[in-house]
Amino acid sequence: MNTHQTRGAGLLAAAAALLALAASAPARADTVTDWNAIATTAIVTTAGQSPHASTPSFAMVQGAVYDAVNAIDRGHRPYIAAPTADRSDSKQAAAATAAFRVLAALFPSQLPTLQPLYDASLAAVPDGPARDGGVAAGEAAAAAMLAARANDGRGGSFIFVIGSEAGDWRPSPPGFGLDPAPWVGNVRPFLVPNTEMLLSDPPNPLTSDAYAEDFAEVRRLGSINSTARTADQTEAAIFWQDHGPALWNRVLRALSRSQGLDTAENARLFAMANLAAADAAIGCWYSKYHWNFWRPVMGIREAAADGNPATEADPAWTPLFDPATPQFGSPLANPPFPDHPAGHGCVSGAIVRTLQNFFGTNKIAFSASSNRTRTTRSFDRFSDALNEVIDARVWGGIHFRTADVQGAVLGKKVAHWLEKHYLQPTS
Repeated sequence: MNTHQTRGAGLLAAAAALLALAASAPARADTVTDWNAIATTAIVTTAGQSPHASTPSFAMVQGAVYDAVNAIDRGHRPYIAAPTADRSDSKQAAAATAAFRVLAALFPSQLPTLQPLYDASLAAVPDGPARDGGVAAGEAAAAAMLAARANDGRGGSFIFVIGSEAGDWRPSPPGFGLDPAPWVGNVRPFLVPNTEMLLSDPPNPLTSDAYAEDFAEVRRLGSINSTARTADQTEAAIFWQDHGPALWNRVLRALSRSQGLDTAENARLFAMANLAAADAAIGCWYSKYHWNFWRPVMGIREAAADGNPATEADPAWTPLFDPATPQFGSPLANPPFPDHPAGHGCVSGAIVRTLQNFFGTNKIAFSASSNRTRTTRSFDRFSDALNEVIDARVWGGIHFRTADVQGAVLGKKVAHWLEKHYLQPTS
């Protein structure tokens, strides 16, 4: 096979992959949603980034896509830059180019996979000035994003503080592991002026009635052998232990289809949600290591030392999230970082409030799917999903309720800042 034939075969294969992405959806997709799905594969599946480590990567991709498309659409203020573009330029070429260039810079080893997908995206746009202009806008937006995020703290060094007193965080059974990405809390924020403004309220004092109430709830409902937790609660707990940013981006793609969003609207929605999620994760991890509070498994097993007469130690207590619990994917386990605030609550709180702001309502029915349970759960309102996330972390036995609630508060604070300061209409 000659070089031309080889390139043609590669384009056909890439085009087939893009068509497969669209075919898996019940309705229309566009370049923004296609490349969000490609980014999810690159960031989560291939690079294997943990949920909190993945949020800056998603934010960089979707922020660049937004600036590229918005440079052509001109309906809203830019996030970082407004590349020179004509209104007739191709938004599809702009979106694909911005996403591709950021992903290729983040994961250069994936270029052999990403390049054919990008070539197929461009092949779907008629050759000419419109495509060239879209490519130029995408290139400029990606370059601006990469420059803005240089030396922002991603992957930086970190010193763990492992305590031994009651309430101090320390590695937990069964794995006694350490956080694979503790540096997230030291990353420069994408939206808020400084991370310190996102510091959550503290955990409940160990001797307080509020702590004893949280303790009793998670001990009763979060145990691996709980008889109080229902089958549906067990499923919900495991359901939401899927990779949070990947799950929520699937929801965004489904909402794009169900609400009939166009390319510019998609670019803004995906940027808003993922930028908010990134700052929520950054603020959350900053707060986690500031408070350095123990997980329920250690609190329950070592309750004799907490000074609270309303708590009782159970040295053998084990959460639902344990390798013995059946599900799909890697074994469930107690997360290897401090309890307070809850990461899923932070990210989900930011995304849910962003969805409410974007659509101007809380009352939109939607469904979400999880690779952990291989089931779908449906909700009548955005807030219903957030409420279930808060509950689910207790049902899984991995968080005190106050950590979940404070996480959601932190996430909502980020979304509120975004609404007031970024991506606003130009008129």
